[in-house]
Amino acid sequence: MKTVSLALLPLAAAFSTLSPSPLAPAQHTSALRMSDGFDETRGGTYSMADQVARFARAKAENNERYLNIDSVFDGGDLSGKRVLVTGGNRGLGLAIVKELVAIGATAIVVCRSSSTEVERLVGKWNVYDGVDVTDDEAVLKVAKRVKGDGGALDVVINNAGYFYGPCELVKEGTLNFEEQMKQIDVCALGPLRMNNALVQSKALAEGCKLVIITSQAGSVEWRSTQNKGTGGDYGHHMSRAACNMAAKLLSEEVKDMGYAVLMLHPGFNRTEMTAKYKEIWDIEGAVPAEEGAKRVLYEVIRNGMEQTGQFINCEDGLLIPCTADKDGIAARRQETSLNRSLQDSNSNSNTPSQSATRDAAETLWRRRQDR
Repeated sequence: MKTVSLALLPLAAAFSTLSPSPLAPAQHTSALRMSDGFDETRGGTYSMADQVARFARAKAENNERYLNIDSVFDGGDLSGKRVLVTGGNRGLGLAIVKELVAIGATAIVVCRSSSTEVERLVGKWNVYDGVDVTDDEAVLKVAKRVKGDGGALDVVINNAGYFYGPCELVKEGTLNFEEQMKQIDVCALGPLRMNNALVQSKALAEGCKLVIITSQAGSVEWRSTQNKGTGGDYGHHMSRAACNMAAKLLSEEVKDMGYAVLMLHPGFNRTEMTAKYKEIWDIEGAVPAEEGAKRVLYEVIRNGMEQTGQFINCEDGLLIPCTADKDGIAARRQETSLNRSLQDSNSNSNTPSQSATRDAAETLWRRRQDR
């Protein structure tokens, strides 16, 4: 069976269904109070589970934050900061590293295999290659060296990930438990392993942000929308849900140390790894990796201790519910309200095309399930 490894592939974004000053932590309220569904008790507004509807709403509202990240992104707050990026040698990770260098940050790349491009970009001394995030000893060696090599870290972006290509389905007898465990080891234990080593090695600067690039695939609540009637991709979803649980627990443990832990869903990016799904790039709002990188860094800048432990969608800066309890109920109520508002605003012109777009997305998803 063919396997696919990647720096990051938030696959659920491919098959699913504004902004305060960058100097200040976000409250996730802003202009979105104009839409129904603001949840005062949760401290923010929820993103929509339905990816097609989410993108359609952004276009209907002409949401610059969503549609043109350059309209809000500056990046200056990261200038001069030391930022470690795992999986920074390809895909979204490499795009993040390039953007960090462009805005004047010192990027430190941790990866399994380096390249001349990466070494020229950040300096060979800032590349720790041959490091697999599943290797306890290798990760600890990096953590012990990095501070002495250049100073404590201001930001850690846990980006390395792994995705098993075939869609696993119980009905078809295609579950691969070995691959599921590998995904959990890389995507869930990998960030925990790295963050633990850095904390133990005292490699983090005061106020360091521990960023975990996860996926909306880790939202239990959103499976009822994004995997409705289909299920599947067990290892991918379980690994991301476990990742989110670890991040939430870590946020509680290191809060008194002054470290913020942020869970970020980077959105759907047009990378080599998602090219086989290019048929739905347009209808689901996939962006080039360069834009995806800016979305991630924008959220890194604007969020801090007040948002520690939160699960944030980098597409719109809104929250994603992890569970299916009262968080999920609030999110569903908001999504129902927003869908109604969108339908009302488009009743005279856009509803037919919107319906066709949804039908196309569903057809593509079903086609994938049949493979």
